[in-house]
Amino acid sequence: MDIRAVVWDVDDTLFDYTTADREGMRAHLAAEGLLAGYGSVEEALARWREITDRQWARFAAGEVDFETQRRDRVRVFLGRELTDAEADDWFDRYLVHYESAWSLFPDVLPVLDALAVGHRHAVLSNSSLHVQDRKLRVLGVHDRFEAILCAAELGVSKPEPAAFLAACDALALPPGQVAYVGDHPEIDGRGAAEAGLLSVWIDRADAHATLEPPTGPRRIASLAELPSLLRGDTRFGASSSFG
Repeated sequence: MDIRAVVWDVDDTLFDYTTADREGMRAHLAAEGLLAGYGSVEEALARWREITDRQWARFAAGEVDFETQRRDRVRVFLGRELTDAEADDWFDRYLVHYESAWSLFPDVLPVLDALAVGHRHAVLSNSSLHVQDRKLRVLGVHDRFEAILCAAELGVSKPEPAAFLAACDALALPPGQVAYVGDHPEIDGRGAAEAGLLSVWIDRADAHATLEPPTGPRRIASLAELPSLLRGDTRFGASSSFG
């Protein structure tokens, strides 16, 4: 079945979230005078990422809402009680530094241009519409997508099949005519494959080189490989494709 549409993850797929988060938090911690409490910047950043992952898992499981997971990230990181307003203010100050480091990966615009004719495009993210809609506008690619769907509004998150099927429904296409591109081997890669989409796992710089590859996704190292994959040419060699 021909692939007629591509649904995209945002963070660390289109948008270089890891770099922006690292540089933004580095600048924020320096401005807040918090770096002295850690042995190194890397130690502080690792703790922030660990807390972020743990709180995000609570949100994905439906235990807390989007705003609560944000506030709890701040409370746990600082190790003290804060009102909602205090936590929001701290996070907002971080956002100023974080947003100053926003950028697309360099392979994004070329592949969107290459696929502009012949493929429709949408976004499916485990974030919130408020966050991702603004981000895509600031990055200048918002108008490339017919639909932007986010877990906070959908009420279901990846890797649940219902999240991927919601994106297919928004495009009025069956899963077999839709490709999904994301950076996480399980949440994106396996999730999309199990929902019946053509699953494409973008693994830049072999970030998951030591990971046992999940069954289903096609693995690529650059979005430059995507157009030929969608044309049915998956001959990337054993090291870059499977499933």
